[in-house]
Amino acid sequence: MALEFGWVLQPTSRTRDNTTTMLEDNRRFLAALRPPFTTFWVEDHFQWDDLPTLEAWTAMSYHAAEFPTLRVGSLTLGQSYRNPALTAKAAAMLHAHSGGRLILGIGAGWKEDEYRAYGYPYPGPGTRIAQLRETVEIMRLMWRESPASYQGEHYRIDGAYCSPRHPTPPPVLIGGGGEKKTLRVAAELADWWNIGFAPLEAYGAKVAILHRHCADVGRNPDDILLSYYAHIAIGRDAATVERIDPVRPNIYRIAGTPEEVAAEIDRFGAFGVRHMMLKFADFPSMDQYQLFVDEVVPRLRSI
Repeated sequence: MALEFGWVLQPTSRTRDNTTTMLEDNRRFLAALRPPFTTFWVEDHFQWDDLPTLEAWTAMSYHAAEFPTLRVGSLTLGQSYRNPALTAKAAAMLHAHSGGRLILGIGAGWKEDEYRAYGYPYPGPGTRIAQLRETVEIMRLMWRESPASYQGEHYRIDGAYCSPRHPTPPPVLIGGGGEKKTLRVAAELADWWNIGFAPLEAYGAKVAILHRHCADVGRNPDDILLSYYAHIAIGRDAATVERIDPVRPNIYRIAGTPEEVAAEIDRFGAFGVRHMMLKFADFPSMDQYQLFVDEVVPRLRSI
């Protein structure tokens, strides 16, 4: 399977500019996407300080209709933000309406200030991961049979109907690198797995743990598609490339000249990554995206 790419919508305006600017900039990028870009992705957050911020389900649904050649994914839904049965119903509806183009990405949730601001309980990580497991089990059950009933420690449904449904349910992407619990849930339940912003060596260490969990539960690790969320900084002049994010210096970037970026992406591809979700450092400019398409993509051996 060849490496494919997706583009991640910018979730905030980055500055105090108005919402319209952010929406128009995202739409301009979406309109420019061509193969090997086959997907777009929306983060699931409600607020970043006082910046205008996208709401994931609305953005996914709107743009899935607007750009019918692209698959759409969430990177990733915070499972606590919506009742699991409601998430299953909304996902089934978007998947059916879009002709089977949804990739349902979901994680345990982490942004505590958001939970507090919107009035959600914020239990410890063990509880949130246990809730994640039950949420995925409920979604899969509702996509398989209707009505569906489920009794868990944290969630229950009783005769829940979920129709219309697409004949093939959405693949479930589980995001997160928690080695004891999150990767265990991914080994048991994920169709796709994702982390990002890490060098290949750190990514590979997580995959090794994921594979050990797969062995423990009797799962073929090849059944889980490996994906990676990348920040890209690219320029023809190596000396001018912004290799470190000035706002978040701890975020790892794939950075350099087109030759350097292509070589590093090929390393991920050779390792087994089959989908990369990208953001470009110069957004809302499209210069780095265009340089990627013109000078990185033709150099890739993994597509």
